[in-house]
Amino acid sequence: MKLRSSTNLRKVESGLARSLFKSMGYSDGELEGRPLIGTANSWSTLVPGHSNLRELARFVERGIYSGGGTAVEFGVISACDGIANGHDGMKYILPSREIICNSIEIEAQAHRLDGLVLLGSCDKIVPAMLMAAVRLDIPCIVVGGGPMIGGDVFDGRKTDATSNDEALGMLKSGRIDEESLLRLEDVSCPSCGSCAFLGTANTMGCVTEALGMSLTGSALVPAVWAERRRIAFEAGVKICRLVERDLRPRTIVTREAVRNAIRVTQAISGSTNAVLHLSAVAHEAELDMDVVEEFARLGAETPQIAKVNPAAKWDMEDFHRAGGVPRVMLELGDLIDLSVSTCTGETLGENLKNYRFLHNNKSDIHKSDAHESDVIRTRDAPFNPTGGIAVLRGNLAPNTGITKPGAFAPHLRVFSGDARVFDCEEDANEAILAGKIQPGNVVVIRYEGPKGGPGMREMYKAMKFLYGRGLNESTALITDGRFSGTNNGCFVGHISPEAADGGPIALVRDGDRIEIDVPAGLIRLAVSEEELCRRKELWRPPSKEIPRGYLRVYARLASSADKGAVIL
Repeated sequence: MKLRSSTNLRKVESGLARSLFKSMGYSDGELEGRPLIGTANSWSTLVPGHSNLRELARFVERGIYSGGGTAVEFGVISACDGIANGHDGMKYILPSREIICNSIEIEAQAHRLDGLVLLGSCDKIVPAMLMAAVRLDIPCIVVGGGPMIGGDVFDGRKTDATSNDEALGMLKSGRIDEESLLRLEDVSCPSCGSCAFLGTANTMGCVTEALGMSLTGSALVPAVWAERRRIAFEAGVKICRLVERDLRPRTIVTREAVRNAIRVTQAISGSTNAVLHLSAVAHEAELDMDVVEEFARLGAETPQIAKVNPAAKWDMEDFHRAGGVPRVMLELGDLIDLSVSTCTGETLGENLKNYRFLHNNKSDIHKSDAHESDVIRTRDAPFNPTGGIAVLRGNLAPNTGITKPGAFAPHLRVFSGDARVFDCEEDANEAILAGKIQPGNVVVIRYEGPKGGPGMREMYKAMKFLYGRGLNESTALITDGRFSGTNNGCFVGHISPEAADGGPIALVRDGDRIEIDVPAGLIRLAVSEEELCRRKELWRPPSKEIPRGYLRVYARLASSADKGAVIL
């Protein structure tokens, strides 16, 4: 077995490096003939999805030693979308993906690591780890921190972090009192973990499992369950086997595997951010595939067979008990390519054949009372005949617009209304809370794309405030920004070209008619071509001072949303 780390750790020739390792307490036995396995750990006490990772890292370390490797660990930054939401901090969230990817590359290459366990959770961290894995192309396994468990029931479902913003809209419209709002702070997030709904964090956990880059059945095990620790230990053992076999991420993350991940995302109506992140992963893996087109093509032939929050009241624990990603892939049958390799060293088909479903899914004895058929249906009796994510195009979004029909009412799939235009998120949020948005309006939030934001913020709060004010089934929202996976209602994001690039969304005016037709794949501005050309000649980008630092670099180098918003 040829080890990369032998460059640094050979006796006699590598005395400097060996002495530096020994200064930390490593022994000759750990430095000779054993693979040097890194754990890239995004632990912090800033992010609830990461606060349990210090403990999980100890189980990973035990697994690595049990498997015959030597464990080393380094830190990776992480930022919480929820805490950053609704202010300038959100501008840094998507750009942090590139920093995380780059930092993992630097550590792995500088220290000649033989393999990596990528220990993380949440929205941009897991995608960044996948990007780093395929860029480095050394043996890797991703271990997630696991989702949070649901809180007390409020408004007909178990609460989660987003319930607080929904409740704020309810307070502003007189539907609840302040005491009810304040109580939610203490009961909506009862444990650590990634948020309890199918947001980007848990969607990307499912995507990672569907890609074959994490252990089968691992995506949705709650953060506080003992099973999560066993997964971490097993991953530590498995990474040593992968190094022995030299099984690398680019053998696993193939076009076929990406298509599997897209089908699973469509079948569960995952976060629209998965389009961005899978585009970025495919770019790093040099797969030369148009991920947006694959979402459009595969979505038309992949049924939505799972429904969880925000599309239904069931949360991630319910989804896991119902069988999770393995059950979804088995129900999709021949739509899934079972021949692809995975990080277990076996094919996906072998993994699913040997997977043991631990929970009595048909019973109603656990707290959610969710039957398997309530959460996951069969392919011949789906919730919807097509996938939960749709790609729209038209004169308002010539390149692309992304929406999530799997999470909103069927009557909203064809919607038209009059534009209410805002040049930033804050102005839109203020107008919604002040009662200035009426049924039949289409809220337009622009200059929030990768370059224009910069950073492509989530319009999460705007959608939650519309929900709280009871407008989620009578209005729509479109943006060149993006959305959280927890959003529902009629929305279209990722509109490109973005406003900062002079895209048509920059030309919309208050009162313009906007038409959204999900079945037809259309988003249209009902303004004549001649008028749009006239507006284009008059258009000038608004003056916007971008602070010095990383955001200025990102704004200059980031690609458009339809290309994954990667730094080129």
